[in-house]
Amino acid sequence: MNDEPGPGAPEREDGRPVSPSSSAVPAGPGQTAGSGRAAGSRQTAESRRATESRRAAESKRAAESKRAAESRRAAGSGATAGADWSRLAVRAGSAAILIAASLLGVLLAVGAKAACRAGAWNIGVEQFQAHCYTDIYPLYYGEGLSTGQVPYLQHPVEYPVVMGAVMQGVAWVVRPITDAGIRGREFYDVTVTLLAVFLVAGVLATAYCAGRARRWTALGVALSPALILAAFINWDLIAMGLTMLALAAWAARRHWLAGLALGLAVATKFYPVLCLGPLFLLCLRAGRLRAFWVTAGSAAGTWLAVNLPVAIAAPHGWATFYRFNAGRGADWGAIWYFFETEHWPAVGSLSVHALNLVAGAAFSAACLAIALLALAAPVRPRLPQLIFLTVAAFMLTSKVWSPQYVVWLVPLVVLARPRLLGYAIWQLAEIGYFYAIWAYLITVVAGPHTSGAIGTGPYFAALLARFGTVLLLSALVIRDVLRPDRDVVRADGADDPAGGVLDGTPDRYQLRLALRQAAACDADPHARPGRWRAGHTDGRLRPASR
Repeated sequence: MNDEPGPGAPEREDGRPVSPSSSAVPAGPGQTAGSGRAAGSRQTAESRRATESRRAAESKRAAESKRAAESRRAAGSGATAGADWSRLAVRAGSAAILIAASLLGVLLAVGAKAACRAGAWNIGVEQFQAHCYTDIYPLYYGEGLSTGQVPYLQHPVEYPVVMGAVMQGVAWVVRPITDAGIRGREFYDVTVTLLAVFLVAGVLATAYCAGRARRWTALGVALSPALILAAFINWDLIAMGLTMLALAAWAARRHWLAGLALGLAVATKFYPVLCLGPLFLLCLRAGRLRAFWVTAGSAAGTWLAVNLPVAIAAPHGWATFYRFNAGRGADWGAIWYFFETEHWPAVGSLSVHALNLVAGAAFSAACLAIALLALAAPVRPRLPQLIFLTVAAFMLTSKVWSPQYVVWLVPLVVLARPRLLGYAIWQLAEIGYFYAIWAYLITVVAGPHTSGAIGTGPYFAALLARFGTVLLLSALVIRDVLRPDRDVVRADGADDPAGGVLDGTPDRYQLRLALRQAAACDADPHARPGRWRAGHTDGRLRPASR
C-alpha cells in the first residue's frame, strides 16, 4: 500500500504530513460508534423536553397574565358600577330632586282629594265612597271660622294653639270671598298650599338627618303612597315638618334652634313632645346633658310663649284640647276599639277613666323598656331609632289611631330603618287601612247594604294588619339596636348622622344588666348587675367594654 500522503493532506505543526491512521480520534474504553449515536439521541430528547417546558411555562405565564387582566377589568367594572351608583345616589339626594319629588307627591295628594273638592264633601256618604274625606273643609264651618269667630276666644277648638292660629290665619285670607261655599273650598286650597310647604321642609330635613351618603332615602317620605293618601286629611303635615326641622337643627348642633322648632311642633300637635325622652336618655349615656337642657329649655320657652297668652285670655277655650282627649273613649283605628267592639273580657268593657289608666300604664311600660334599651344596649342606639320606637309605642297603646297619623311615622321609619322590604310591607298595611276605614264608615253612616260598605270583619283585619306591621317594624329596629351589624346605616361606617353632638361621642355611662354582665362578673368581682358604671365605648360599631 502506498503510504505517501496525497495533495492537501494535513500537516503537523513542524510541517510534516500527518498519516491517515494518526488523524483518527482514538475511542475511549468500551466506546463504540452505536453508543455515540445514542448519546446524541438523548441530547436531542433533552433539548426537546426543555423546549416544551419553556413553551408550557410561557403558556402558563400568558394564561396568568390574561386572568390578571380580566380581574383588573372586572374590578374596574365593579368600581365603575360603584362610582355610578354613588353619583346616582348623590343626584337623587340633591335638593332639586327632593323638592321635585315632594311637589309630585303634593300633586298626587291633591288628585286623591279631587272628588271631594268637586263637591263630594257636601254629601255624607259620597266622600267616603270616593275615599277623599278631609277634616279641613268641614271644620271651616264646624269651628265657627266661616262666621268670623276667633278660635279659643269665641269658639272652643279641639286642637293646640298653633293649629288654631293657622286655621284663623287662613280664614282671614279667604274672608273677602262672599260666597260661603266657595270660601270653604278656598279655605281648603290655601291650607293645602301651606301644608305642601311643610311637606317639602319635612322631606329636606329628613334628608339632612339621613347624612350625606343617604339623603336619597328621603324620597321614601316625598313619594310615600300612604302619606300621599293621608296628607290632606288634617293639619298633621305642619307638626311633621316642624318636628323634622327640629331634628335637623339638632343634627346641625343648633340646640336652641332645635328647641324652638320642637316647641312650635308640640304647640301644633302633641306627639312631638315624645322626642324629648329619647334625647334625654341618649344625652345621659353620652354625657351630653348640657346640649339636651339647652334644647329642652328652648322648647319649653317656645311652647309657653305660644300658649300662655291664649291660656290667659281664654282659659276655657285653650283647655278644650286637653279636656277633649282626656274624655275621649276608644276610637276608630285603636286596638282598644277592636277590644271594645269585639267584647273582649276585661279590656273590652273599660270605662273612659279606666281606659286612660290602662292605656297610660301600657305606654309607660313600653317607655320603661325603651329606656332600658337606650341605656343598656351594647352600642348606643341612634336617635331616630329611639324616637321611632317611642312614637310607635304611643300609637300602639293610644285610644285613637287616625289614618293621618301615618304622616308622623314615615320620616321616622325612613331614618330608623332604611330598608325597602319592611317599609313596603308597612306601607301596604297603611294603604289597606286607609281604604278600609272609609268603607267601614259607609256602613256606620249609611248602613251595610250601601255601595262600598264593609263590615267589622274586613275592617278589623285591616286594623290588625296595620297594628302588626308597626309592631314588626319596632321589633326589627330593636334587633338592629341589639345587633348593630344589621343596621344598614352603621354597616356603612356611620355612627348617628342625626345625632348631632351624639355622633361619634364616647359613652360616659352605660347601664350594665345582669344578663349582659354574667361573663364579666366572673372576670371582675366588683362588677354588679344593674349598677351605673363608667363606660369606655365610643358609640361606634364595636362591643361595649366590659
